[in-house]
Amino acid sequence: MTTIKYAGGPMTEAMYYVLLTLMNPSHGYGLMNEITEVSNGRVHMGPGTLYGVLARMQKEGLIVLTENDGRRKTYAITSEGEQALRQEYKRLNSLINDGEILKEGDLHD
Repeated sequence: MTTIKYAGGPMTEAMYYVLLTLMNPSHGYGLMNEITEVSNGRVHMGPGTLYGVLARMQKEGLIVLTENDGRRKTYAITSEGEQALRQEYKRLNSLINDGEILKEGDLHD
């Protein structure tokens, strides 16, 4: 498989939750359940979306296949994937912090 370097920038919600749940290695079906749990039921990822994201992130070096027994493939986050996840977390926190202005009321009053 050819590795394509992850270009950085904002992640899709699917990418973010896959990396977040892969802080503990898991297999596809387990990931779908863990994503729903970690997102408090907000995100439900089907197999088509999940396996497309897994294939892309594997090519980009963000995750690695650690086990393949023919029936079940187990994935883990790489150090590059963890670094990208932490950068995205900081970016999302910045968005939240920038939004604090909304707590101060309407700017046009």
